[in-house]
Amino acid sequence: MLVLGVCSLKGGVGKTSVTLGLASAALARGVRTLVIDLDPQGDATMALAVDDAGGTGADVASVLADPRASVVERAIAPSGWADDGLDVMRGSARSAAHDGPGSDADLDGLAFALSFVGDYELVLLDCPPSLGNLTRAGLTACDRAVVVTEPGLFSVMAVGRAMRTIDELRRGPAPALQPLGVVVNRVRGRSTEQAFRLEELRSLYGPLILTPFVPERAALQQAQGAARGVHTWPGEPAAALADVFDDLLDRALRAPRTT
Repeated sequence: MLVLGVCSLKGGVGKTSVTLGLASAALARGVRTLVIDLDPQGDATMALAVDDAGGTGADVASVLADPRASVVERAIAPSGWADDGLDVMRGSARSAAHDGPGSDADLDGLAFALSFVGDYELVLLDCPPSLGNLTRAGLTACDRAVVVTEPGLFSVMAVGRAMRTIDELRRGPAPALQPLGVVVNRVRGRSTEQAFRLEELRSLYGPLILTPFVPERAALQQAQGAARGVHTWPGEPAAALADVFDDLLDRALRAPRTT
């Protein structure tokens, strides 16, 4: 099971959209996947069309508070995107209560909880867009992490902070954690400013800049707004986006892992 954290230390760069694009690629390929919605905004849970009519009362905040097998089981629900193959550990605004400062010992709860999840090949962990205890706990549970950015000044600066956080965790509570790389989102083909920032990213991070870039296309927001994966959305722009996420998923699944 590969546990892949999707993070950004700047909001608004499309971190959850990238998580959903990877989930769509995994579902289309038949890779059994669990999405953990660690962001208190709960956008991934909503976009994945989780039906909570059963009312188990458990969510990711419950797991953080009490990471037992029975709680983990109740916190996971099927995605509405498909009958099988894609599940969600429900997000919750209540998880914000776990975002305060804590010791390294407090970071291990989610990693422990993952030992109780079902038979998944891939876990996608959508972290909050901030450097709090939730993000640190999420990354501590991961094998690999991708940092999502867009080619703008402040977003590029946030990549450095995220990479330093990953390195800090590697030297402490998460020695197996490795950066998979940087996903550049919302790229426009004819922007001089973006071209400058892309070159800046390449000069700073070299092979850690993952390709292909994710182009800015309305189809991605349209599919997610309709609670569907981009692989099932009609039209050539959606098909092109699906190809991008297929390639990024390939990169993630091929990455060697420390055991």
